Amino acid sequence: MALGVTDLKKGQVFQLDGTPYRVVEYSQKVMGRGGSIVNVKVKSLIDGSVLAKTFKGNEAIESADVTNQNVQFLYSSDSKYFFMDEETFEQFEVNQDILGDQSGYLKEGDRVQAQLFNGNVINIELPKNVPLLVTYTEDVVKGDTSGNVMKNATLETGIEVKVPAFIKTGDLINVDTTNGSYRERVKD
Repeated sequence: MALGVTDLKKGQVFQLDGTPYRVVEYSQKVMGRGGSIVNVKVKSLIDGSVLAKTFKGNEAIESADVTNQNVQFLYSSDSKYFFMDEETFEQFEVNQDILGDQSGYLKEGDRVQAQLFNGNVINIELPKNVPLLVTYTEDVVKGDTSGNVMKNATLETGIEVKVPAFIKTGDLINVDTTNGSYRERVKD
């Protein structure tokens, strides 16, 4: 299916030279005599690189057949991560380079979305926030409890994040998967 350049709104997935891209920024400039130019920033769904592209108003763009599928994270071994399709119960593996830093937010049993292009997994989509247990953090020093004092905390997956001084070992916290920042303490 062909797309017009004005279909390239933020979040739209299309393919260019056989590679799937997602639009992350979109702007349209109308020229004289009814023509227009569309400037977009696109992110490769294969390697994560970001490109700036310009399309003229009459260009046709090929849509990308990217599908999402619900999967469950089973376990990791070396640089391989193993998932199970929740409908067919088929298991498959994903290399560390596809996950990148996201691997630090995955716990066994987590449900996530796998994105497939031409039958191959190209991305694992995590929820915006994930709850993780604090396995170690320094105790707060008495009198050092002002609201903006941050300290390091090691989480159950092994990653380290900055947390407010009131967070203790054993607390469950929400972490933003886009930038690794502390969001909030999870209430019991």
